[in-house]
Amino acid sequence: MIRVLLVDDQPLIRSGFRALLDLEDDIEVVAEAADGEQGLALARQHLPDVVLIDIQMPVVDGIEATRRIAADPSLAPVHVVILTNYGMDEYVLDALRAGAAGFLVKDIVPDDFVHAVRVAARGDALLAPSITRKLINQYITRPHPTAADTGRLEELTGREREAVTLVAQGLSNNQIADRMVISPVTAKTHINRAMTKLHARDRAQLVVLAYESGLVMPRDS
Repeated sequence: MIRVLLVDDQPLIRSGFRALLDLEDDIEVVAEAADGEQGLALARQHLPDVVLIDIQMPVVDGIEATRRIAADPSLAPVHVVILTNYGMDEYVLDALRAGAAGFLVKDIVPDDFVHAVRVAARGDALLAPSITRKLINQYITRPHPTAADTGRLEELTGREREAVTLVAQGLSNNQIADRMVISPVTAKTHINRAMTKLHARDRAQLVVLAYESGLVMPRDS
């Protein structure tokens, strides 16, 4: 059973998402919160698999709540997905840096929304190639990585670097396995080892690290 926490200051938005998720036999909404502080408390109480959280909220906003969840070792298994009114707003990169696993637009098609919750629950980033391109082109503005940025990649093996590059291009484990001519299990192993070495919480942070370090350039995606 996938356990979901909804955090949004608009009751109508929460009720709409809850109605969709309640129709699924394998998904349970364990709690709702109207601000980030309450959401953090409920995350600690219920330990959900997925937290769907709005960015702009009273008391504690979604980015700060995400940062606190990511920094709490007891919440390590929790995957945070940012809810936004726009396909790309100014806060998305900050949210990914804070530890979000990805983001969803609030006008998403219902079937895609439910699928996205399942994707987030299994630990995959919600960053399609088209979204990745927009994110990089709009928000990664440092054309020349610093030595500190590139130094983070030195511990990666060649295959791990290749896997990270493909993650940054928005490919799934199966697609990465096909591209690298390896099994999906081996692809996942390369990615997990890279995340450990780079101290990345999840695949979304790997995307940010890959572009900030210069491993992948915007023209490559």
